[in-house]
Amino acid sequence: MPEETIEALVLSSQPLGEQDRLLAVLSGDQGLMRLAAPGARRPRSSLAAAVPLAHLRLQFGGGRGLRRLRQLQVLHHYGTLGSRLETLAAAQALCELALALVADNDPAHALLNHLLLQLGRLEQLVEEKGPSLEVLAVLVQGGLQQLALGGYALPLQTCARSGTPLEPPIGDWDWRCSVLSSEGLVIGGIAGAQLWLNPSELALLQRLPRPHLPRRSSGELLGPEPVWLKLLELLECWCREHLNRRIRSLALLRSCYGNMAPQTPAPRAQQP
Repeated sequence: MPEETIEALVLSSQPLGEQDRLLAVLSGDQGLMRLAAPGARRPRSSLAAAVPLAHLRLQFGGGRGLRRLRQLQVLHHYGTLGSRLETLAAAQALCELALALVADNDPAHALLNHLLLQLGRLEQLVEEKGPSLEVLAVLVQGGLQQLALGGYALPLQTCARSGTPLEPPIGDWDWRCSVLSSEGLVIGGIAGAQLWLNPSELALLQRLPRPHLPRRSSGELLGPEPVWLKLLELLECWCREHLNRRIRSLALLRSCYGNMAPQTPAPRAQQP
């Protein structure tokens, strides 16, 4: 089989034999691929740079089984994200999510470009010593957008049961919207809901499909930490329900934000 060359992001790596690595890489043309990197665990190996969060040009070959990496060129490495636990956890979570969303050999140009964009935003926060809350917001927004690109978007504009437009009445603190991971967003405080959102929280959530994070005119990020943690829990619930898997790095990310747990519905929730 002739050798091929692709550009790809390494999503994960694990030991293979005594000196090799098994890589999961995401390319635009061929989607998710698994490659053997012979000798990559040797310190002086020419393939030692084949590690997670490396954007590489890869030359590989082999037969019908596991393809083997021959050469690589480093295009960019997001290694600085490891200098802060929250940026590393956010980057790993986005890569885990991509692994869950992309099929083998299925082109994924939009998702790869989006993932590289989010990693670049996290890298900029490291370089500028940006606040930790911004990291959490980038992950939540990026994760929800990735789900939409993968075909698992959370419907944000209409009630999942009645079809009524979701128009949050800002200032009405008795109003509630329930998050039902098997259905979507439902108006009212529904018993058994994973989460409840008040009008301000729903309005913030509805702004996340946009390209930029929601900010005040002063440039300050909208929403306090407990609200972003609640939206992180929403992201986790949606992934568990629709991807049938837990994104493990989200738990690590949550641990970076102290003891501020998101609010959960009270046991006596009432039907609307």
